[in-house]
Amino acid sequence: MTTKTFRLLRPRLAIGIGAAALCLAILPLRQSSAAAGVHPGPMSRAEAFARAETLAALGRKIFFDPSLSASGLQACASCHDPAHAFGSASAMPVEMGGDQMDRPGLRAVPTLRYLQAVPSFSEHFYDSEDEGDESVDNGPTGGLTWDGRVDHGADQAKIPLLSPFEMGNKDAAEVAAKLRRAPYAGDIKTAFGETVFDNPEDSFDAAVESLATFEQSGPDFYPYSSRYDAFLAGKATLSAQELRGRQLFEDPAKGNCSSCHLSEPANDGEPPQFSDFGFLGLAAPRNMAIPANADSSYHDLGLCGPQRTDFAGHSEYCGLFRTPTLRNVVLKKSFFHNGYFHSLRDVVSFYATRYSDPGRWYPKNPDGTIRKYDDLPQAYWANLNQDPPFGRKPGDSPVLTDPEIDDIVAFLGTLTDADLLPEADLH
Repeated sequence: MTTKTFRLLRPRLAIGIGAAALCLAILPLRQSSAAAGVHPGPMSRAEAFARAETLAALGRKIFFDPSLSASGLQACASCHDPAHAFGSASAMPVEMGGDQMDRPGLRAVPTLRYLQAVPSFSEHFYDSEDEGDESVDNGPTGGLTWDGRVDHGADQAKIPLLSPFEMGNKDAAEVAAKLRRAPYAGDIKTAFGETVFDNPEDSFDAAVESLATFEQSGPDFYPYSSRYDAFLAGKATLSAQELRGRQLFEDPAKGNCSSCHLSEPANDGEPPQFSDFGFLGLAAPRNMAIPANADSSYHDLGLCGPQRTDFAGHSEYCGLFRTPTLRNVVLKKSFFHNGYFHSLRDVVSFYATRYSDPGRWYPKNPDGTIRKYDDLPQAYWANLNQDPPFGRKPGDSPVLTDPEIDDIVAFLGTLTDADLLPEADLH
């Protein structure tokens, strides 16, 4: 797999609402009688920002409303906890949902923080430090969710609302009926017009547009307030261990983490995203705590399915998942798309020893041999990333020593946003 070295830009911020949220506020809903009064003509910049703030406030109410689920018990915030960087507060690999809250999901819950910079999905992403040079194909890049199958926040918001193992609504009309009864129904009419409930699709679209705008609001979703951000700005220091960890994180012969988890500011000086938004095959061990994995024929192959269907015939993409941001990573209680690991130190150790000591991570066959890469059919092993720290041979010394692993974990602890730190850590 090609190592990605490009630097992506993120929208700049203004008065607490991101540029992406501003664009969402200007974009119209479907052109129908209900939508005719939603955007009654061109808006000034000030009007657009005011609308973005209105939609963000409405989206916040929707985000925390469990009555929009079939069970009446599950809100967006149930899985995307603000106290955990809008990720899961649970150590379970997947969450339960559905109309009786008894249907397990298929993947670990990702964070919703720092998604505003994720580009639209592209099968062939070209970028270079030198403008105009598009000679390097960085491969599949971007899109939201673990497999990048949607590009926009509104489309992403539709997934849990309609998923049978999440909020469990059968269609947009069912969501619209609940919105009509919600205590903030008047706010929806104020923002989208008095006739917005005449068409269920329009009221559904109003809800997901509001959710998307809320999820682009700066203070909640991209504060860039970590100690590392302050360090880059010359306003904080890192300990000797954290500095060693940073060096190892960026060393291409050691951790090589920054080849995918970009740790330097972007070309325009904006803070790093700690993701290049590309797709990699990492061969996380099969997690038998996910009920779907009880079926030995079932495999979550990421980019090539089964949840994403447009690349079902592209074997070269099987086993690839989008690189998540590492911001606030120490708050996570499960890691990778299948939530197999529950310790950040184990994650770094896995990277360091997947090849040199596979028996540490993978089960044994009846004959005593190691069933390595047990969640990825052998036909797709060629898709696995071979860049350092991978690519070593069984019996080789690990690319990272135990103290070096500790140093990297210490550095990752500097990526936690200030609003999520225990009060004692703020002094």
